[in-house]
Amino acid sequence: MSSTFGTAVRLSIFGESHSAAIGCAVDGLPAGIAVDVARLQAFLDRRAPGRDATATARREADAPRFLSGIVNGRTTGTPLAAVIENANTRSSDYDELRRIPRPGHADFPAQVRYRGYQDVAGGGHFSGRLTAPLCVAGGIALQALEAAGVTVVAHIAELGPERIADEPLDPLSIDAAQQRSILAHSLPCVSAQAADAMRARIMAAKNDLDSVGGIIECAAYGLPAGIGDPMFDGIENRIAQIAFGIPAVKGVEFGAGFGAARLTGSRNNDAFRMEDGRVRPQANHAGGILGGITDGMPVIWRMAVKPTPSIGRAQQSVDLAAGANAELKVRGRHDPCIVPRAVPVAEAACAFALLDALVEAGAYPAAPPADAAAATALKSARFGGAGH
Repeated sequence: MSSTFGTAVRLSIFGESHSAAIGCAVDGLPAGIAVDVARLQAFLDRRAPGRDATATARREADAPRFLSGIVNGRTTGTPLAAVIENANTRSSDYDELRRIPRPGHADFPAQVRYRGYQDVAGGGHFSGRLTAPLCVAGGIALQALEAAGVTVVAHIAELGPERIADEPLDPLSIDAAQQRSILAHSLPCVSAQAADAMRARIMAAKNDLDSVGGIIECAAYGLPAGIGDPMFDGIENRIAQIAFGIPAVKGVEFGAGFGAARLTGSRNNDAFRMEDGRVRPQANHAGGILGGITDGMPVIWRMAVKPTPSIGRAQQSVDLAAGANAELKVRGRHDPCIVPRAVPVAEAACAFALLDALVEAGAYPAAPPADAAAATALKSARFGGAGH
């Protein structure tokens, strides 16, 4: 299925932007993962609409209701299902879209592909609204990775045509001060000055009935070496696949990325040295991945997010019913920049891809039995109790 991702841990996302609900089903989650629902909700709130002037005015609670897979705050090992109700919809804003497609949106190719049967309201299944259930699954994956010593962090690395830049994440080791700053500033940036400049640029685009895009940098710290498989199940492959499932993502790069093409081999290669009895690269141009396999350094990657295509200005389009040129002014509520809300989505996507890879490799630690009685019963079942 096109809306399913994963090998050992499989994610399916369902729903449309204006359907009764959206949600996800996750199969293959190891049993015993602790899920802090309050922390998960705080994570979802970072992505949710209507919380800031730089985002759409549509406001949704984005509070997931778990139907299965979690009991007493722990995953059960059986399929997890969650739904998020859609409450604040205005479907009438999208009535014309079957006839006059929006430039920059999937309206026209979807009309051809699905012959007019697709849900057009709010963009339907193509909407960024579907990143909410991705963040439910990815938020659980973040907590699972954290328990295994892996931390995923993202921020806005660059924004707008002026390329307003933030301080890069540390490519060699986790910096707790950077983590705190990203969550403390007005936008998810390491630098307060960059956050303020980016906010001003987004508001200028909003006032000009326009939009801006940007680049999100994401890092995963604490991964062991040896995770991933060539040729098509490498860590780059997995992260890129799920990242390109995020609406508006147009590019993904790892480590030095396209910049590596402008380096010599002597500069691009990450030299190896022994430190405390372990092999450690001295730089991280590779982004923590060689041959599709983690090398023990932080996994560093970036995704390019295009400007929101729904803008307040009149745009040229076509009238499919009349077979003639037309002008369209998009109605509805839209983000002048979706990059700030996409930062937790990048973290969620990265975390889910990495958890899937770790579980498939047998590298995710199994949780201990829930209580002493269960441990005794398990030992008895495996090895035979007294009297056998």
